[in-house]
Amino acid sequence: MSVAASAAESGPIRIVAFGDSLTAGLGVDPSQAFPARLQARLDESAAPFEIVNAGVSGDTSAGGLRRFDWATDGDVRILVVALGGNDGLRGLPVEALERNLSAIVERAQERGIAVLLCGMEAPPNFGESYTVAFRRTFRSVAERHHVALLPFLLEGVAGVAALNQADGIHPNPEGAERVAAHVWTALEPLLGAASRS
Repeated sequence: MSVAASAAESGPIRIVAFGDSLTAGLGVDPSQAFPARLQARLDESAAPFEIVNAGVSGDTSAGGLRRFDWATDGDVRILVVALGGNDGLRGLPVEALERNLSAIVERAQERGIAVLLCGMEAPPNFGESYTVAFRRTFRSVAERHHVALLPFLLEGVAGVAALNQADGIHPNPEGAERVAAHVWTALEPLLGAASRS
């Protein structure tokens, strides 16, 4: 797919990776974080998009909502929302997560920005009912607002020692490449329409 011609005169248009330390690339070189690996894939396909890494370590969905405006500065066409991991680690109320994610999606849609919502998993120590409700929240938000959903950002990476740093939470360079490949499967179908909007 080549969408370069449609934006050749106006310069790069933006995709914002909007998340926490998993997006920021905690513990790896910025060039190895998954947004940078996505940029490499975009460059290979000659797609005229610039990935903006708007990951902030420790951020919750509430923090993401508060910084939405400055994080989406410029000609943003796609927002990859990868928030919620810290909500789960802290056992924050699922209802608040759903409200915050919905508000982020709504604000993006008001600006004509396509959204890819990336699901997360809660740790098991808060009990099965919390884990199930947490997981369901992402699908509920995606369905209600008719946005693309990647059910689990860390699919194939979480729990795999060889793909994570010593903390067992943050991907190492190989893991980040795997995350990028996974995100790409959901992001690539959005590129054509986003380049024309």
